[in-house]
Amino acid sequence: MTAQQLDPFEPDGVTWSRVSDRLVRARLVTAAIWLGLPVAGGVVLGAFVGGWTWIVPAVPAILLIWTLWLVPRQVRAIGYAEREDDLLVRKGVVFRKLVVVPYGRMQYTDVSSGPLTRSLGIAEVKLHTASASTDATIPGLPTAEAARVKDRLTSLGESRLAGL
Repeated sequence: MTAQQLDPFEPDGVTWSRVSDRLVRARLVTAAIWLGLPVAGGVVLGAFVGGWTWIVPAVPAILLIWTLWLVPRQVRAIGYAEREDDLLVRKGVVFRKLVVVPYGRMQYTDVSSGPLTRSLGIAEVKLHTASASTDATIPGLPTAEAARVKDRLTSLGESRLAGL
């Protein structure tokens, strides 16, 4: 067996589809808001008080820099593959995760998009099963692709309904 065949995150014969790179922008904008506000507040505090208070903006600034480095790698690690009998969704750089959802076990799918993702033309497809631990999410799909995936998964799930 080759190393490729021993890797559970790279099944043989699977062609992965990537999510949109616009997801990077959406996640970075969110991080900039959540971490940028404490940085700005800390800078104001440091300017008025001085001394050790400059540590206050330094911590979220370091987290923001780390996020700028990490998020593009996380988005590149997200992939999905539509196989004959199931859907594979993988994600993670350090802590990797592979979810396999048989079409016959899907109860329903939904598509969601908030104001930021909608303005970037991307959406998220969620697959729901009877077990909450096997629900799968594909974030950052272009809206047309999200609609196509949702419709395809819904029809495959209905046609292969397993013992429900």
